[in-house]
This record gives sequence, C-alpha cells and structure tokens, in this order.
Amino acid sequence: MASLNETIISKACHPVLDTRSTEEKPVQRSKSFSFKTQKEVCSSCEKTVYPMERLVANNLVFHSACFCCKHCNAKLSLGTFAALQGEFYCKPHFQQLFKSKGNYDEGFGRKQHKELWASKETDNITKTA
Repeated sequence: MASLNETIISKACHPVLDTRSTEEKPVQRSKSFSFKTQKEVCSSCEKTVYPMERLVANNLVFHSACFCCKHCNAKLSLGTFAALQGEFYCKPHFQQLFKSKGNYDEGFGRKQHKELWASKETDNITKTA
C-alpha cells in the first residue's frame, strides 16, 4: 500500500488527461504589449541609438561613444563640452580657438559680424547720399 505522500506526489507528477473533449480548441494567446516608439538615430553616425547608450546634447541624440570634439575627437560628456552653431568641442579647444582670434566667428573660420555691419553702413550711406 502506497503512503499518502507517494500518492500526492504521483498525482502531481502525472496530471490526469481530460478525455471528454476530443475536439481541438484554438489556443488564445495573450496580446503582447509593445511600445510604439520611434527609433532614435545618432546625429553623428546616423545609426540607431538604444536607451542605454543614449546621450542628448542641445536637443540632438548621440551614442555616448560618438559624442566627440570636432577638433581633437576626444570623447565628450555633458559636463565637458561647449557648443557653437551645432558643432561640439571640448572646453580646452573651444577656449583655444576662441582666444586665438579674439572672437567666435573668426576663430571658427567664419566671417566676422562686424564686417557684415560695415557693409550695411556703407549701403546706408550710399542710399542717403
């Protein structure tokens, strides 16, 4: 005679099959919950950015490895970068380029604003004369 524990274990290990219903019922699967999010693209390499490697600077999304100084390609962080007109620099190079010419425009290879003002002043003088 089997003990009570052996009977309980054998019933748990060998479930009783229900032979009353022989027709196959379709299995109802649960609807999986999916997030409908846009894939974010790195502004530097234009590849998909996943949440663990996502870095946002000046409303642009980057891989943390792609966020580099334009001048020296050093890896930047949110505390070590300076931006000007959509370009990102490490703070030492930003200061070096700014100080070398004394203004943002000429230091970064653009025309100085005062040249634009001078041309407007000459236009106004010729119009009034």
